[in-house]
Amino acid sequence: MMNPVRFALAGFGAWGKFHAQSIAGNPDAQLVAITAPSEASREEARKLYPEAQIFADSLEMIAKADFDIIDIATPSHTHREIALAAMQKGKHVLLEKPMAITLDDCKAIVAGARDHGVHLAVGHELRLSSQWGRIKEIIDAGTIGDPQYVLVELLRKPYRTGASGWRYDQSRVGSWVLEEPIHFFDLARWYLEGSGDPVELYAYGNSRDPQRPTLFDNFSAMFKYPNGSYAVVSQTLAAFEHHQTVKVSGTKGALWAGWSGALDRTLEPTAFLKVFDGEKLEDVTLTKQSGEVFELREEIAQCIDMVRSGKKPIATGLDGLWSAGLCLVAEESIRQQKPLPVGELLQF
Repeated sequence: MMNPVRFALAGFGAWGKFHAQSIAGNPDAQLVAITAPSEASREEARKLYPEAQIFADSLEMIAKADFDIIDIATPSHTHREIALAAMQKGKHVLLEKPMAITLDDCKAIVAGARDHGVHLAVGHELRLSSQWGRIKEIIDAGTIGDPQYVLVELLRKPYRTGASGWRYDQSRVGSWVLEEPIHFFDLARWYLEGSGDPVELYAYGNSRDPQRPTLFDNFSAMFKYPNGSYAVVSQTLAAFEHHQTVKVSGTKGALWAGWSGALDRTLEPTAFLKVFDGEKLEDVTLTKQSGEVFELREEIAQCIDMVRSGKKPIATGLDGLWSAGLCLVAEESIRQQKPLPVGELLQF
């Protein structure tokens, strides 16, 4: 039998705890170290994972713990420092999205993985979904022809504040465009990857709180490709529950998928996927439950395979750079109130 892959976890907040559960629940993984942000969370980590070393500081954990891969689930503005410190020690990295909140930081992380010869996976776990990933398989099979239009849309309740209010602090969160819309930019670009790279993007956004005018409760962006294909990414945080929709139309047919839950991590969501091949309409049976908690488990399993075999992750550092970059271009488009070119900004 192969030895388990040893994971260090940086971050033990609401989402970091789900990372910990996914690692500990995989028989091929071992959670050996955790960074937790407060004494209360460190005590909780000690009780839940007594065999793991518990640290208050991620850089200290990297210096002292013995691990194969670090899973970084800390606030976005900390990602560059932690990722590069781990890479300098020859450790592989699973990095939550957004990989960073500036293009320079994203590029530095990608360069760090290349220069130190380590693997970098970015947490676009929706690609591993039985629902959103199945859409990509249907597109690649040619069922709807060449995709020409993609819509990814989310209606949901407002965000939680996060530890010490970081998610409402623009210096730490970057923006809310970098939170969930980054997943939707990634999906849309993934579905349209046969069209090349996006060339232009136009975005709109507004806030219902005048105290935070650039943290957008409502946000929409459209980006286009050289061949005329285009995508729309849209989100409102000024609503209720959690309802995501994807629509794709192609030269032969179209598809429509939806996911709804009272909570974004509910264990009892409803999900559907309908596919029209130009002649008949089919309701696709989803073989596994769709939802970010379940997809996170798949992501951990993929990282184990990445460490053991060197297999390329489904979302690479360059994918993470593109998705973060599209978000940042969208924010600039809102500020300038005009469409902006995309490709040159994201060259690496």
